[in-house]
Amino acid sequence: MSDTGNRGKIMIIGAGGVAAVAAHKCAQVPEIFREILVASRTLSKCEAIGRDIRQRYGRDIETAQVDADNVPELIALIHRSRPDLVLNLALPYQDLHIMDACLETGVHYVDTANYEPPDEAHFEYSWQWAYRERFKEKGIMAVLGSGFDPGVTNVFTAYAQKHLFDEINYLDILDCNAGDHGRAFATNFNPEINIREVTQVVRHWEKGKWTETPAIIEDGSIHFGFDYPVAGIKASYLLYHEELESLVLNIKGLKRARFWMTFSDNYLNHLRVLRNVGMTRIDEVDYEGHKVVPVKFLKALLPEPASLGTRYKGKTVIGNIMTGKKDGKTITRYIYNVCDHEEAFKETGTQAIAYTTGVPAMIGAMMVLSGVWQGEGVYNMEQLDPDRFMEALNRYGLPWKVVEHAPLPDKV
Repeated sequence: MSDTGNRGKIMIIGAGGVAAVAAHKCAQVPEIFREILVASRTLSKCEAIGRDIRQRYGRDIETAQVDADNVPELIALIHRSRPDLVLNLALPYQDLHIMDACLETGVHYVDTANYEPPDEAHFEYSWQWAYRERFKEKGIMAVLGSGFDPGVTNVFTAYAQKHLFDEINYLDILDCNAGDHGRAFATNFNPEINIREVTQVVRHWEKGKWTETPAIIEDGSIHFGFDYPVAGIKASYLLYHEELESLVLNIKGLKRARFWMTFSDNYLNHLRVLRNVGMTRIDEVDYEGHKVVPVKFLKALLPEPASLGTRYKGKTVIGNIMTGKKDGKTITRYIYNVCDHEEAFKETGTQAIAYTTGVPAMIGAMMVLSGVWQGEGVYNMEQLDPDRFMEALNRYGLPWKVVEHAPLPDKV
């Protein structure tokens, strides 16, 4: 550990919508987060977050410019600012750089999304799990995936395993955005990351192995209409999501684990056209003597996700349907949260997608800073005790419900 003495100082790296939410929520809990630093490549975005926090809460935060791809620069900033914990809300490409800086300086680490290399649309935990021994030797803790999904969905599963079931056999995570931002086409978080994620081949866990099915924009994709609380029936597509990778290792007894997300026909049609004309490519192309990555150029043309909140209406509904055994009987329980886009904007100036990620990011950091979660090494969320995290969700803006539900069928 560094010699900070746990002053309650957090460094947030990133200045997008999720970082804005996390900084706002940290500012609401001064007894834990006594000092807040927001650092990003674009200093003006950090300063805008600072001005909003000062106006809303009368608190001053620090801001700094840093290139999260530059490990020596990160190390120098950590040494100067002496945080107790770094909350990584930058791009997934930068996870390992930030983990390296935390190792060098002996500072705890929390993120919301697992690493993926910039030149390959592929994400898995292996790169970050490889840091376990080094974090253990340094005596510091890394908590991976403290967003909603991954994050809250992992904690929902751990809570169910601890309190509701003797054994969970079937897990379905369902993510519904029933909101409307009024734009012809936009993504709710970083367009580059979003498009890479949803155009991949789909995988789900069944009978002890991974089964592949076509991507959501391909013929043969698997989808069905699910009747969500509040939102109603929405087309829900089978999608690979990173929390499945750790959950199938850490939740014993799982026979099947799937992830579903809602997409409108409008979104899918736009995405198919963009793919067909090459705009979703992640490799460089030559254009008038310059090297251009098409998806990065597309990102520059699309609306900034943080700007969508001004027009967003509707709700998100995200949760887990789990079937398993309790006292010898087969039961099914549905744990879920409903979040309102307009209420999220009123509180933090962002839409509900950023809110549902930024709030758990703050709570994960709180669990570590307050000593509720302690450990040395690298942890996924379901490996940690869920109870205080679940209590904090209710307290800080993401209340959840547990209801009985019919099990989802094998084939939909």
